[in-house]
Amino acid sequence: MFVGYIELDIVLRGLLLTLIAMSWVVILVRINGLRSFSKMTNFDFVMTVAIGSLLAGASQATQWLEYFQILIAMAGMFIVQFSSAYIRKRSEKAESLMQNQPIILMRNGKVLNEALSYTRVAESDLYAKLREANVLKLADVRAVVLETTGDISVLHGSECEEKVLHGTKYC
Repeated sequence: MFVGYIELDIVLRGLLLTLIAMSWVVILVRINGLRSFSKMTNFDFVMTVAIGSLLAGASQATQWLEYFQILIAMAGMFIVQFSSAYIRKRSEKAESLMQNQPIILMRNGKVLNEALSYTRVAESDLYAKLREANVLKLADVRAVVLETTGDISVLHGSECEEKVLHGTKYC
């Protein structure tokens, strides 16, 4: 307890523990780099969710041992993310094992129904993404890619260099 009044103690403890834990996350991000919460890979997405969960747990900790265990777990998450990025960068085999391949859902104005089925993306969701990207004619769409993060990229215009689609899977 910080103070004798239970209500005030709960508020002060919650604020202090949250402040320390958030500062710890900022320090870890500064050490690990900007990519920490980039959502570029599956690991990055999981990292973001897990750190949020750990931060919530830290703000509600009732014992110091539990609190420090959470702070150590946060550091462990950053170490795992850094290590996986390092390994993926150095080995194409590790990259293919650890990372999904982006999949082309639409190419040159044609919806690829087999790809939609394979990825379980509804055609209505595809059209919603096309509207978000301000597509006015399907014929203007060069490619729609379901990225490894679950985001959908819409490439439209007069042409699309094949290099832009490097590493994508074509169903």
